[in-house]
Amino acid sequence: MGDGASVTTKWVYSFGGGSSDGSAAMKNLLGGKGANLAEMASLGLPVPPGFTLTTEVCTAYYDLDEAYPQGLTEQVDDALKALEAKTGKVFGDAANPLLVSVRSGARASMPGMMDTVLNLGLSGVTVEGLAAKAGERFAYDSYRRFIQMYSNVVLGLRHDTFEYILDDYKDSQGFELDTEMEAADWKTIVGQYKDAVQDKLGKPFPDDPREQLWGAIGAVFGSWMNDRAILYRKLNDIPAEWGTAVNVQSMVFGNMGETSATGVAFTRDPSTGENAFYGEFLTNAQGEDVVAGIRTPAPISRARADELKSDEAPLEEVMPGVYKELTDVADKLEAHYRDMQDIEFTVEDGTLYMLQTRTGKRTAAAALKIAVDMANEGLIDQNEAVKR
Repeated sequence: MGDGASVTTKWVYSFGGGSSDGSAAMKNLLGGKGANLAEMASLGLPVPPGFTLTTEVCTAYYDLDEAYPQGLTEQVDDALKALEAKTGKVFGDAANPLLVSVRSGARASMPGMMDTVLNLGLSGVTVEGLAAKAGERFAYDSYRRFIQMYSNVVLGLRHDTFEYILDDYKDSQGFELDTEMEAADWKTIVGQYKDAVQDKLGKPFPDDPREQLWGAIGAVFGSWMNDRAILYRKLNDIPAEWGTAVNVQSMVFGNMGETSATGVAFTRDPSTGENAFYGEFLTNAQGEDVVAGIRTPAPISRARADELKSDEAPLEEVMPGVYKELTDVADKLEAHYRDMQDIEFTVEDGTLYMLQTRTGKRTAAAALKIAVDMANEGLIDQNEAVKR
């Protein structure tokens, strides 16, 4: 392959902001997760924008003795610039920082691969920008979680290094729970975590967001050849040259105040199959809060709230614009996938983002009703309905 050929290889595919370079058909190149995100984005759905480094980068990386192929750095820089333009945030900026998640994504899902790194881009500088927007306690709690996660999956430090520090600190202050910690406490912990990294590795925790990003990208490709991944591939006849993709996606926060929220929904009722939008949400919360059951979520629609005699105001009334957009998205997804969908969404400061869609699990009675209804609605044909 001559120099001319390598320069033109497209290593990076962007998605979100109303368009997408890829699609579901490109699973081999973009990996499972990347292909799904590209598909949702190309339907014009409000997916948090990002970009995917293809599985071919992984293969080239090992062919080149663990060096990156020519043109990759420039393509990642360009993709980052495009991402900044789409989000209106700037990577490494003191006032309005762009934070990203970094995930691996092979064709077949594989245990033993790198775990996700969230909130990448936090530094001594950018944490102040996040604090100004979302509060100091949230910002420093996010920062200490990022340091712990990154140190574990990228720098190879054990989780318990950080657990001990936190436990000792809580003991010294007489705290039982993390929730008792204030902003000042998390600031102290961030300092102690950074000291521990310096102490163990002989070099400081990376404060430069670009260095963090390339560290995480390298860790994804590195995990493709770790012992667990190699053994899993052997047992499951997965060729090493398939490689893994890397997905870099802008973070969205459902916990930035009263105009933010997070929730889950089904495009139809999963227990009865009735064609009614069904789901629940929490304002000012992150995804895990809905599942954790610490606060009681509110129903999405007014009709559902009445049915449950709920005192909580539904999304339909709290954020009518978002509700309308969400129901439009649900209709679009059903028409595209021709099946009932289970969706996860986040609202950041009044803007709706779709995080995930998949075919929804349902009861046998619901499956029957949905199949019949969808045939009558012309979404699927009779043969398909009978098969279901």
